[in-house]
Amino acid sequence: MRGFDYSPFYRATVGFDRVFDLLDNVAGQTSGNGYPPYNIEKVGENAYRIVMAVAGFAENELNVTQKENELLVTGQAAPTNDEGKQYLYRGIAGRNFERRFQLADHVKVSGAKLANGLLTIELQREIPEEKKPRAIQIQAEANKPALTH
Repeated sequence: MRGFDYSPFYRATVGFDRVFDLLDNVAGQTSGNGYPPYNIEKVGENAYRIVMAVAGFAENELNVTQKENELLVTGQAAPTNDEGKQYLYRGIAGRNFERRFQLADHVKVSGAKLANGLLTIELQREIPEEKKPRAIQIQAEANKPALTH
C-alpha cells in the first residue's frame, strides 16, 4: 500500500522534504513480527527512553548503533545446545532480531543498559544554540524632519 501521493503537501511547505521521505519509508515497511516488544517513553522535555524486552540475551549478544538519524538495535543469540531437550511448549523467544528506529534531528543516544531482561536506551535531544529560538530586536527608524522649500 505505497500508493499515497504526498505531492500536494510539497506546495504548501518549505524544507519538509525529509518528513515526507520518512512517511514514505514508514508506509513501505512491513509490520514485522513485533519481536522484541518495546516501549518508547518521554521522560523529560528533551529526554526519551526506549525499553526493549530482550529476555535470554546477554550484554555481549546485543548491539546498539546510531548512524545519523537511525538507531539500530540487533541481537545475535549465542547457539544453544538443545539436543536431548523435548519441549511441550516453547514460548520463550531466543531468536536473532533487528529493530530500527528513526530519530528526529539532534537526538543522540546518551546511554544503554541491560537489567532484568530489559534493554534500556536513553536518548537526549540536544538542540545547537544556533537552532534555538532567539528574539530579534526591532529597531524603530527615527522620524526624519520634513523638507520645506
